[in-house]
Amino acid sequence: MTTSPLFDIAGRIALVTGSSRGIGRALAQGLLEAGCTVVLNGRDETALARTRDELAGKSPAFASAVFAYPFDVTDSAAVAAHVAAIEDEVGPIDILVNNTGAQHRAPLLDFTDDDWHRLIGTNLTSAFLVGREVARRMVPRGHGKIVNILSVQSETVRPGIAPYSATKGGLKLLTKGMCADLGPSGIQVNGLGPGYFETELTAALVVDEEFSAWVRGRTPAGRWGRVSDLIGALIFLASPASDFVNGQVLYVDGGMLSVL
Repeated sequence: MTTSPLFDIAGRIALVTGSSRGIGRALAQGLLEAGCTVVLNGRDETALARTRDELAGKSPAFASAVFAYPFDVTDSAAVAAHVAAIEDEVGPIDILVNNTGAQHRAPLLDFTDDDWHRLIGTNLTSAFLVGREVARRMVPRGHGKIVNILSVQSETVRPGIAPYSATKGGLKLLTKGMCADLGPSGIQVNGLGPGYFETELTAALVVDEEFSAWVRGRTPAGRWGRVSDLIGALIFLASPASDFVNGQVLYVDGGMLSVL
């Protein structure tokens, strides 16, 4: 149900990359609950199928509205083939959520070439490849919503994550560049920037009391984010309510970036 047609996205088809767990899974579930047909993506076919079955089991309406397409979003040929298959088998993609991401923490002087290239490929190249391929199909239709998942590290950084921040900062400017190129075709490209969120990937940080105390103290809201905190922002960016919002980043960080 929606209280305003401005936020009505029922019947839209959404592709969410990196959606077998964590933030991507939560965003996929939020889109399902808003009435979308959702295509899940990830490289681990078993994990993706498990997530698909779990989401399908939450509601009879979800059973026929959630699909799983495992492919490597850093492989240009795989992206092209699978986007074509999704559009042929599920339908035209109205909403793309580029969520695929990875983290690797190490001092800058110890960071290996392989780890650098892996982060660049996973966090930045993937959004370019999938965004380009989906946009090629959105442009002739004259509409579409692309939401890139950024981070507060698109704006700031802590020791040990310089390459990660470089990828997220790059994704912020890619978002603005995509807006510049695709806006004239009726496509909105925006970023969603989570703060510190409690997920499977941050579990070790959450239980580190010193780090958790820093997060709570640094965040005006006084807590870690919950994945459910992101869903409303995504629905706004995916809905007609944001038709004149383009090239922007909506930070959902409990106020972290607003204070020193």
